[in-house]
This record gives sequence, structure tokens and C-alpha cells, in this order.
Amino acid sequence: MGTRNTHTWKHTTDDGEKREVRAEKFGGKWRLQSKLKHDESWTYHDVPELEDLIELRRILFNKYQRKHLAWEDVAAVELMISERGGSWEE
Repeated sequence: MGTRNTHTWKHTTDDGEKREVRAEKFGGKWRLQSKLKHDESWTYHDVPELEDLIELRRILFNKYQRKHLAWEDVAAVELMISERGGSWEE
């Protein structure tokens, strides 16, 4: 049985709507889901938005720096970003 590792954040979309994103690592795999404030249910993303992956990487890196999680979590998300042709570098 895998352990749950969940991270949540909120942001405002370009249309001015509030959007909440939840990233969960379960059984060694990351799953992302999101919903707008007016949505009743969560949308699961088989292919997460690149912007969400970059934000997840930022959150994980900050927690890693505070020694709250393992580097393997950051590296796994970096690989997902690279596979999409993206970059987390500023």
C-alpha cells in the first residue's frame, strides 16, 4: 500500500476565476486534479497542464529545502516537466 503525499494550491485564472489544484502522489505516481470555485466535482488530469507541474515543482522544492520531503519527489516532477518539453528554470 502506498503512502499519500498531497499538495494543494489556489490561483486565479486569466478569466478571473479561482482555481484550486491538488497534486497527490500515491503508489509512486503523481496525479493532479483541479476545480474552479463554482465546480461541484474535481477534474482529474491524465496529462497535467505544464503550468501546474511547474508550480508543483516549486512547492516541492521549497518543502525539500526545509527537509520536509525527499529529493525523489522533486526529481519525478522535473522529469514530467522535461518530458513535456517544459522548463522549471527561472
